[in-house]
Amino acid sequence: MASDILALLTAKSIPTISQVISLRFCFEIILVGLLIKLLLKSRHFDQIQLTEEEKEQVVQEWTPEPLVPTVPADHELIVRMKENVVQGFAGKILKINGKECINMATFNFLGLLGDKSVEKESIKRLRYYGVGTCGPRGFYGTTDTHLECEERFCDYMDTEMAVLYSHGFLTVTSAMATYSKRHDVIFCDMGASFAITQGLRVSRSNFHFFRHNDMDHLEELLIEHQKWEKQNPKKAKLTKKLIVVEALYLNIGDICPLPRIVEFRDIYKVRVMVDESFSLGILGKTGRGITEHYGLSIKDIDVFTADLENTFASVGGLSVGKKWVLDKQRMGSLGYAYSASQPPLCVGAIIQVINILEGSNEFVTECRQTCEMVQEKLSDIDGLRLGGLPLSPVKHLYLSKSSGDRQTDYDLLQRIVVFAKTEGVALVVTEYLNDMEWYLPDPSLRIAVNRTHQPEDIDKVVNVLRAATKEILSL
Repeated sequence: MASDILALLTAKSIPTISQVISLRFCFEIILVGLLIKLLLKSRHFDQIQLTEEEKEQVVQEWTPEPLVPTVPADHELIVRMKENVVQGFAGKILKINGKECINMATFNFLGLLGDKSVEKESIKRLRYYGVGTCGPRGFYGTTDTHLECEERFCDYMDTEMAVLYSHGFLTVTSAMATYSKRHDVIFCDMGASFAITQGLRVSRSNFHFFRHNDMDHLEELLIEHQKWEKQNPKKAKLTKKLIVVEALYLNIGDICPLPRIVEFRDIYKVRVMVDESFSLGILGKTGRGITEHYGLSIKDIDVFTADLENTFASVGGLSVGKKWVLDKQRMGSLGYAYSASQPPLCVGAIIQVINILEGSNEFVTECRQTCEMVQEKLSDIDGLRLGGLPLSPVKHLYLSKSSGDRQTDYDLLQRIVVFAKTEGVALVVTEYLNDMEWYLPDPSLRIAVNRTHQPEDIDKVVNVLRAATKEILSL
């Protein structure tokens, strides 16, 4: 055998079968020997014997690590929270620690929070249903009010099915994770909100960001993926593709070029998901969103989601579309299947807002006019640069000249907020989870438009901002 192995190792020609068997047998003997040695090898551990007194001393000296880091009582966020306690509902006027301020901070675009007809409908449902069952939709959390609201949204949006969620933020996050799984591919706009980027993480899909509203860049990514599909036809058959955009971008204040995206849907065989959290009830002649704005059919959208907490004077979220698509959400969407359903009183408020929108276009028209008025008046403030479209109810005021340091810019804007509050104007600096954002927007004052804002209200806001920039930015 030894001669066969030696011949095999030194041979320059193809080895014989007997030589190969001999070499393999030799290696197997060596491996078995090593395995036996490891199993028989004795392991000795030095054991330290402690007395009962020593054990007690060790226990007394042990200090466990805290579950959460200690937060000082004077932490900036805690102090700010105590200084900004709101009394009453957040309407056109916001009462902060007893001081009335013009509200440019919270989302109530149509000004229906506090509307008497909405309150009346909520109270009626509260008296009949109480506060709800506190159960998920599939576990006694569904009332006939929830089903009524979903039917009303089907009629309002002209779709086959609607699904209500109890939490607005979780709607788009859960829906994304329902349709896109590991090894699937998502193409997402860089300007997308935090809720959408969290959906990317939860889905565990492969994702690619395209530059904000840059359709040429998106098409480049789609073409690149198409090449990969041709090279890997078997994997391509199992890989789902999804384009995710916001109809109206919270972090920027502009809208997506949906017609081009719909074109890509047909050309590159990719699904389209649109989040209408800040456009439903706002865009379009009757407030039906981005598809009405562009004159498209909602059937061009595969997955439609919306946060109802910005326009519909309530809480919760919505997804509408084809029945075969939404059935999957009812079965597998975490935010739907495992979250307690909305209280019927909140759903009643949403139904009443639908009644208002179906009865007249007046609220939508007035809101758009107010947005355009705010855009015009805020566009000429020294030291601040306005971002966002005239039709957007979300606008951003950036420093015209950045200091070059993010924290310094943030602190300057925060001083403007404090100054404005003393003068009776409620503003807010955009807050981001810096360590969790894929693309971090510049610090800004986020302006939230309310339909009920009057020209004199906005004039006061502009005068206060001009005084603030003059004092704080030394203009």
